[in-house]
Amino acid sequence: MDCSKKERLLFTGRAKEIVNHLTLEEKVSFMSGGMKFEEVRGAIKKQTKEHYNQFPYPAGGMAEQGVPPMLFCDGPRGVVCGNGKSTCFPVSMLRGATFDTELEEEIGEAIAKEVLAYGGNLFAGVCINLPYNPGWGRSQETYGEDSYLLGEMGAALVKGVQKHGVMACLKHFAFNQMENARFKVDIDCSKRTEREIFLAHFKKCIDAGAASVMSAYNLYKGAMCGHHDYLLNQVLKEEWGFDGFIMSDFVWGVKDTVEAINGGQNMEMCVTKYFGENLVTAVREGLVDEKKIDDAVLRIIRTILAFNSVRENVNMRQVGCREHVMLALESARKGITLIQNKHHVLPLDKRTTKRIVVFGRLAQSEATGDKGSSQVYPAYVVTPLQGIANASSNTEVVYYDGDDRNHSRRLAKEADAVIFVVGYDFNDEGEFVAPNKEDVYTGAVGGDRRTGLGLHADEIDLIKNIAPENKNSIAVLIGGSTIMIDSWKECVSAIIMAYYPGMEGGTALGEIIYGDVNPSGKLPFVIPVKENDLPQVDWDAENQYYEYFHGYRKLEREGIKPELPFGFGLSYTTFTVDKIKAWLSDDILYACCELKNTGEREGEEVLQLYVGFGKSAVERPVKALKGFKRVHLQQSEKRQVILSCPVSELCWFNEETGAFELEHMEYEVYLGTSSAPEDLIKTTITF
Repeated sequence: MDCSKKERLLFTGRAKEIVNHLTLEEKVSFMSGGMKFEEVRGAIKKQTKEHYNQFPYPAGGMAEQGVPPMLFCDGPRGVVCGNGKSTCFPVSMLRGATFDTELEEEIGEAIAKEVLAYGGNLFAGVCINLPYNPGWGRSQETYGEDSYLLGEMGAALVKGVQKHGVMACLKHFAFNQMENARFKVDIDCSKRTEREIFLAHFKKCIDAGAASVMSAYNLYKGAMCGHHDYLLNQVLKEEWGFDGFIMSDFVWGVKDTVEAINGGQNMEMCVTKYFGENLVTAVREGLVDEKKIDDAVLRIIRTILAFNSVRENVNMRQVGCREHVMLALESARKGITLIQNKHHVLPLDKRTTKRIVVFGRLAQSEATGDKGSSQVYPAYVVTPLQGIANASSNTEVVYYDGDDRNHSRRLAKEADAVIFVVGYDFNDEGEFVAPNKEDVYTGAVGGDRRTGLGLHADEIDLIKNIAPENKNSIAVLIGGSTIMIDSWKECVSAIIMAYYPGMEGGTALGEIIYGDVNPSGKLPFVIPVKENDLPQVDWDAENQYYEYFHGYRKLEREGIKPELPFGFGLSYTTFTVDKIKAWLSDDILYACCELKNTGEREGEEVLQLYVGFGKSAVERPVKALKGFKRVHLQQSEKRQVILSCPVSELCWFNEETGAFELEHMEYEVYLGTSSAPEDLIKTTITF
């Protein structure tokens, strides 16, 4: 029962009729949240009985006019509401590693049902900010470093959520990829970088029908994003034709009544401070045209009425139900990424692996992500240690934190295999939660990775001292994005990137380690050899400039070989890609190849389409991701696989004309299993 843009516009007449019968005060009452500052701030700091967003946060509504309030439920790893009930899915970064839009749409449907069960009608969990540098603390909440991947996965989540009468809210619009300085930093970049790199995926999700957009805290070119006439009015509403409503990020997303409403803001969340009476006064004093109010309220009422008309009745039995938990498990199975497997150490053999020693404090942790506004409260969480222990009844699993190195070495020598569970938790990265006000850092939890992208020094020391004692040493990495491996990778035989894998993540990890599940995740980011190969960011800056190139595109442009390429991930079987062809039809680029499973077991491969711009007359990437598809193949099975992308995806933004333009030239077309040249085959096409 999807509520498309066309269907939403059918409610314009009814919404206008309501608006025309409202007083100014009544209209303004739709335009801000109903929570108190002390309630929300105390909840996010864990200082109140109820946690943040334990119930849907309301804004507006008028029963006598038949308009329910907007009822806000946060995300993105599930529904934040409730206590000990919601399904905790893997973080978005792991879901990006699945490269599976169909699965993401299913997750969106499950989340929508849980939103409805809690009494909500809006899910603010479509986080599609692009990590310019992976040290951004909230990288875990988004799908990866590539704009195309962000757009495809975000659009899939929007479609899934909105199939059941729940409004999907995109966030944070725009340029929000610094956490500690998010309340003060002023971002700048070229117009071309803006359109191609940082806004393209937002537009794709708007085109997919997103009902709402949350503006960001940060500034862009000197103006707050929550007050930004260019971003909110000119781009979002006028150029892109967005028909839904905009809300501010919470509490500090609006700081001036007149600037915000004239700049395009529709709803102050989740409190009433600058809107409410202040907005009424601004209209009466002639500082704000009442037409601005009418437009905002029309957008809010029209959208809520349209979605309410297709809202499904869902009871609490849907929350955390087995179907949804199994979906979380499937996501973890498909996203966890095997990035090293020397001598085919993995999978471990259940018959011969009698004793495993697991090291590292994170082995016993609930590795679900940070403890900011996206924290979900499930009935249980399977830890990495529990998952490893549950996966084989034939194996004794011993845990030790590794504090005593001599004892650790003895344990490692006596074991059949050793597993190190290392990386990050909510203290190291995540939403920045200051103890008092928005710009106080002392005593804060989470935030950006200000000390670098590597493991903690004690974890590196643990691996270097203990791993050489056992040739079957495996490192499991917990974290939201890129983790450097160069200084210790040779000490272990296998490395698994587990991200924050959700409530059933431990189960999936154990299944992969023993081979019950064949790993198929792909890195949604590049891992460089050196951190300074990536764009550098001052995490406490008041001004930050974003260059055109970042991530794998930057390394390729500069001829720097990464530690591991974007799109990389190993399997317990092998695949070959052969017989590439490319053609154009009806402004769509098609590419096909023969994909074959050449290994000894069934498995899934993510076939990736890249387009190269070597003949371009302007500065462009060496190549860029433009398509992908998961393919399941039995042992020895081969299949012709076709990928496609609209020719419009190949356009570049011409700053002189202010428009996207297509270059008529020869393009390189690549198909393969990662972005690395050795994993791709190539042809060319001219149009």
